[in-house]
Amino acid sequence: MPEVRLVGPDGQQVGIVAIQDALRLAQEADLDLVEIVPTGRPPVAKLMDYGKYKYESAMKAREARKNQAHTIIKEMKLRPKIDPHDYETKKGHVVRFLNAGDKVKITIMFRGREQSRPELGRRLLDRLASDVEDLGFVEFAPKQDGRNMIMVLGPRKKKVEAMAEARAAKAAKAQDGGRVRDREEHAPAEAEAPETEIAAAAADPAEQ
Repeated sequence: MPEVRLVGPDGQQVGIVAIQDALRLAQEADLDLVEIVPTGRPPVAKLMDYGKYKYESAMKAREARKNQAHTIIKEMKLRPKIDPHDYETKKGHVVRFLNAGDKVKITIMFRGREQSRPELGRRLLDRLASDVEDLGFVEFAPKQDGRNMIMVLGPRKKKVEAMAEARAAKAAKAQDGGRVRDREEHAPAEAEAPETEIAAAAADPAEQ
């Protein structure tokens, strides 16, 4: 490799230079000569602080993984003749899952003679979808699957948005907690009553 197309540390094009000259420039600038396009004719090399470059690349990759949204499917199982209180509890879980940006698979489990009344399960699924329509939509319509009936709800809120909101709420909560502690530490102590006043209050009213 007698020569390279050299790129400066700030991205400026230096031009085609002999490899010896490129190495000399790197040494003078206390930088590394890194080949970035080996298939070029001639190959492209750049003057850079390779250690710093590797560190920044690792940090960017870490941040990308931190913000990466993984689609999670939660599952909620109900019975066709569910108790009203149990229904509200289950619905609350569905609301929490959708708020977190997760999909929810709703399974209606039929037993015995209930299998001959699939309309009960469909009505329950339709009711649930209607109750949470502000947070989720029917991604997979109710469908009979053996003894079960299945429906999938998709969140209207994207997972990334839900994660950002959760982090903001956590930060706000921590900040508010710090303010409360600060107020408690700086609250003025209650003034203690002088001993003479306490003694007078305890004296016999007839002597006053």
